[in-house]
Amino acid sequence: MSVLDDLRISGRILTDPADTAPFLTDWRKLWHGRALAVVQPDTTADVATVLRWCGRHKVPVVAQGGNTGMSGGATPDPTGSAIVLSLARLNTIREVDTLNNTITLDAGCILQTVQDAAEQAGRLFPLSLASEGSCTIGGNLASNAGGTAVLRYGNARELCLGLEVVTATGEIWDGLSGLRKDNSGYDLRDLFIGSEGTLGVITGAVLKLFPKPAARVAAFIGVESVASALGLLDEARNRIDSALTAFEILSEQCLALVLDHFPDARRPLETTCRAYVLIEVTDLRDEANAREALESLLVTAFEQGLVIDGAIAESVAQCRAFWSLRENIAEAQGAAGSTIKHDIAVPISRIVAFLADADAAIAARWPDLRFVTFGHLGDGNIHYNFSPPAGGDQAAFYAEQHAINGVVHDLVIHHGGTISAEHGLGVLRRDEAARYKSPVALDLMRAIKRALDPDGLLNPDKMLA
Repeated sequence: MSVLDDLRISGRILTDPADTAPFLTDWRKLWHGRALAVVQPDTTADVATVLRWCGRHKVPVVAQGGNTGMSGGATPDPTGSAIVLSLARLNTIREVDTLNNTITLDAGCILQTVQDAAEQAGRLFPLSLASEGSCTIGGNLASNAGGTAVLRYGNARELCLGLEVVTATGEIWDGLSGLRKDNSGYDLRDLFIGSEGTLGVITGAVLKLFPKPAARVAAFIGVESVASALGLLDEARNRIDSALTAFEILSEQCLALVLDHFPDARRPLETTCRAYVLIEVTDLRDEANAREALESLLVTAFEQGLVIDGAIAESVAQCRAFWSLRENIAEAQGAAGSTIKHDIAVPISRIVAFLADADAAIAARWPDLRFVTFGHLGDGNIHYNFSPPAGGDQAAFYAEQHAINGVVHDLVIHHGGTISAEHGLGVLRRDEAARYKSPVALDLMRAIKRALDPDGLLNPDKMLA
């Protein structure tokens, strides 16, 4: 008799190794676990049943959305004692309210599905990630995802008005409010957003919608340095203001990786530059306004010596081609071999100083490493990554990971930053976060964990050391 025999839900309970395998390894193929079963409920009530069952049997539970995380936060450990709670079948759009500009949905909805539902209603849901075709809203909220439009619309936390959550004891908290003002007590919603499934299981959400822009225009711009890019950012904010939707940066090394590994990719500028900026401007009225704003910005930036070369997309297809150069960097780096990644953020005013210090420190100690630096310059989030020397020893490269992390993260903290901007701590950054966070902050986090998950069954050993 199996311990699973008294677990009764609608949905699926997978135990065959061939069926469970896709749920037991993370997207980066760095963490591999085992599970008692993979459970895929059909309803929130089923999720509550699963968590009550886990509580009775003292079985850990690892909630999982699209399994696209970068920090191992949704992968079970190797003991095989946990169940993976896959929310893939909770995928219903419950309501689109265009007057309130909200969409209410299940946590298992794919992000791209939500974007499409908003567009069909004549609205915009602005959260945009490279993994939007497979990541889920529940995972986006559990990790407080960022993406490319944070500059204008904010990250997942800013886009969420209400949640439905199943607690560790199997109770359902219905906080699916579409209110923009509610001072009636503690903001429980914010406890669960960004908690990586360690405090409760998000099963539903009310998200903000926005007016659908009439036009989106992108420009790909070559600059001499990050300092020039930041000068361009300052000028763009002053001239374009809220129409500035995205401001991304990538190095020549990043562009070369994408061109090497994506045969359809094309170099967008005649001039090879040290760095490139991808700007997107949106306009509620027409394309002419957006295009004129970008053209005026580039003229001024050329006059000020901030820009070396630039091109404004002449079509939707060219705009998408520009974005693909940015969005395919991570996949191209992975295709090139081993990677050491850092998802860091520092105040925008400290980016130049941080990069100068970090580049010098890394080059002095590991002179052959290849820098792969890109990210969301407009909100201070830099993906500060490394690849081994061409033809270098992969094992020797990985053996230096801990030391490299220490150098990078010490400098991040020195410059007032964070070691995890949008990917979450998971297991990748869990122990390092314990070293950098204050004892007061850690005590408060542990007190919240004990209060909401006294048996420690929700995503154990993630986020908190």
